[in-house]
Amino acid sequence: MQLGQRPPEIRGPVPGAGSARWIEVLARTECPSLTERRARRAERAGAPNDPIVWAEAKGANVRDVDGNVYVDLIAGFSVAAAGHGHPEIVEAVQKQAGTLLHALGDVHPSEPKVRLLERLAALAPFEDARVILGLNGADALAAAMKTAVLHTGKPGVLAFEGGYHGLMYGPLALCGFAPSFRDPFAAQLNPHVRFAPWGSPDVDALFTEDIGAVIVEPALGRGGLRFPPEGFLRALREACDARGALLIFDEIFTGFGRTGHRWAHTPEGATPDLICAGKAMGGTLPVSACIGTLEVMRAWGDPSGAAIHTATFAGNPLACAAALASLEVIEREGLARRAAEVGARWVEALTEALDPCDAVREVRGRGLMVGVELHDGARTLRLVGELLARGWITLPAGPRAEVLQLTPPLNVDEALLSRFTDTLAQVLRS
Repeated sequence: MQLGQRPPEIRGPVPGAGSARWIEVLARTECPSLTERRARRAERAGAPNDPIVWAEAKGANVRDVDGNVYVDLIAGFSVAAAGHGHPEIVEAVQKQAGTLLHALGDVHPSEPKVRLLERLAALAPFEDARVILGLNGADALAAAMKTAVLHTGKPGVLAFEGGYHGLMYGPLALCGFAPSFRDPFAAQLNPHVRFAPWGSPDVDALFTEDIGAVIVEPALGRGGLRFPPEGFLRALREACDARGALLIFDEIFTGFGRTGHRWAHTPEGATPDLICAGKAMGGTLPVSACIGTLEVMRAWGDPSGAAIHTATFAGNPLACAAALASLEVIEREGLARRAAEVGARWVEALTEALDPCDAVREVRGRGLMVGVELHDGARTLRLVGELLARGWITLPAGPRAEVLQLTPPLNVDEALLSRFTDTLAQVLRS
């Protein structure tokens, strides 16, 4: 049976001998801290934390080098919104690869780049949008930070505890997920960033005179699949308007359907000045965007000199072709609406199935952005391994790894979610 929407099929130990051989090579060639991190996580969980090595992926399925078939309930870090290897995205990439693989970015652009800019401007949550392309989420955040200081002249940034904005040098200063990410590099990071509790009701008290930008995830992704209290984003909008600061929404994780809306902030009734997008946008190829209003983007000033923000591969034709196809599939197939409907039923089913499980603190979700919070992060880490051995790919989330992250492709077969719910309840009761 072809991959796509198959249930798990595990042929032997996980990881198998093939994965183990490749992981040995990885341990000899990869930065040691990454291998050691897996070892520390295994020590904390009291169980192995060995990865599998992927060989093939299609739809919601992944096959490893040992022939085991899994269901990817993470959608490749929430990237494969339309599933892995969607035929229309693959066709677009293959067609583009046969004509033009690389152009000259901001000097002599490709047609796919121009078409993608046009499409993103049309999908923006505000009129007369302008776009800066990048390769990953951190690129989009860096562009947003530069835009903010150019527009306001103020260096200060208000970010939030639990927020995750990437680990490159610029966005790293904004990362409130874990101080341990910032601490080794603190002397070289932007000193004008202050952190506040995400969802804080006392927004006015958070501001200082030098703050020119507020950066916030409308829903926390890696920070634990958390959703804002009523009025939080609107209060930030009002506070920014009162102080001449820009409001920046990081929708890298949530944008293009994940929460049941094109943009996660839509039901909150607050519109940003800048929005950062990525992940699902690229159809599994690396591309991101910082999208802003024309009024804000004019802050970049006189374009007659050398470009003060550019990158060799930004606007790569192959990635832009994939992004155009991905956005078309998400819109035409109504994947945001489907995520809202399927996700609501799944959260209800999970809540009912896990109610007898003492290990579970809460089930929460919007669309197909779902979190199962446990009382103990070590139990979550063990759970991830136990589920992997049964053919389900999940991840821990939250600052203490206390949340089981469930963010499958937006077109995942609902029967697979039902099967997983039964498996999860069985594992947690055992």
